[in-house]
Amino acid sequence: MALFFLKVNYTHIYLKMRKIKYDKKESICACKVSLDILGDKWSLIIVRDIFREKYTFSEFLNESDEGISSSILVDRLKKLISLEIINFTRDPEDKKIKKYYLSDRGIDLYEVIYELQFWTINNVDFNHSTNTTKWKNFTSLNSKEQVISHYKNSYRKLRLKTFNL
Repeated sequence: MALFFLKVNYTHIYLKMRKIKYDKKESICACKVSLDILGDKWSLIIVRDIFREKYTFSEFLNESDEGISSSILVDRLKKLISLEIINFTRDPEDKKIKKYYLSDRGIDLYEVIYELQFWTINNVDFNHSTNTTKWKNFTSLNSKEQVISHYKNSYRKLRLKTFNL
């Protein structure tokens, strides 16, 4: 079960994050459920981009190579917020700008991103981006657990520094 905390006067209160409600009543495979929730092309790309320090709508729209449309981006951001995978704060200098960040539930998706990238590198012949090459080199020098821990902990530190969360 995922946990998150609130920082109140330098005291951390740990709360259990509620589970996502899946509406189908019949018995179903966990893989099918996860694909129903996150299996579209864009949701994990947005999560990946937040791990890569993209925080605003315009950064997702203009700085990602995949070329998401603005209407799909709006839809996926709303979906990820409703699933408590991401959240946002308003930019203090321009309240119209939302700065998105990963919740602990979103950070937990790094294992999924790791496995997808690892599988792809080992099973698909493709031209590696600069990020993919760096990631592949890093994973070749570290264990799976070290890589996952590194990226999750690095993001948590970044989230604390950037969003004070």
